Amino acid sequence: MTQQSLILRDFRPGDETAFRHLNEAWITRLFKLEAADLAVFDDPKTYILDKGGRLFFAELVGEAVGCCGLLPIGPGEYEVVKMAVSERAQGKGIGRAILQHTIDQAFAMGATRLYLESNRVLTPALHLYEALGFQHLPAERVTPSPYTRANVFMELYPPA
Repeated sequence: MTQQSLILRDFRPGDETAFRHLNEAWITRLFKLEAADLAVFDDPKTYILDKGGRLFFAELVGEAVGCCGLLPIGPGEYEVVKMAVSERAQGKGIGRAILQHTIDQAFAMGATRLYLESNRVLTPALHLYEALGFQHLPAERVTPSPYTRANVFMELYPPA
């Protein structure tokens, strides 16, 4: 992959199908789809965009191969949601690129804190989050998640 071949962009009408397929692929491979997943996949505009969130896509040769979103959870706070890279596009730095783009966009929007939920079996994703500065939350600061698969909770603050 060359830098010229990867395009990072915002959600466009028509991206709903790619958003669903990218996320359903990894979730069904490792877990099971939950009600919260299905609600977002059925209507990302209502559940993310209309709430002031953003969805970003990584595109190679006109095909969406990755995505990541920002969902407002409080004043200046966003949850990093629904990050996915197609299985055939993994190992090419796309996950790092889309996550860094998401972080950069969040801080450019004035975010004071980013939060994410994951699962300990997603080792490559956890290493990526840690490499980009996310810190694990202590158990006493974890709030209940709508996802039964969530067992890792992390946060990131803007650089000082």
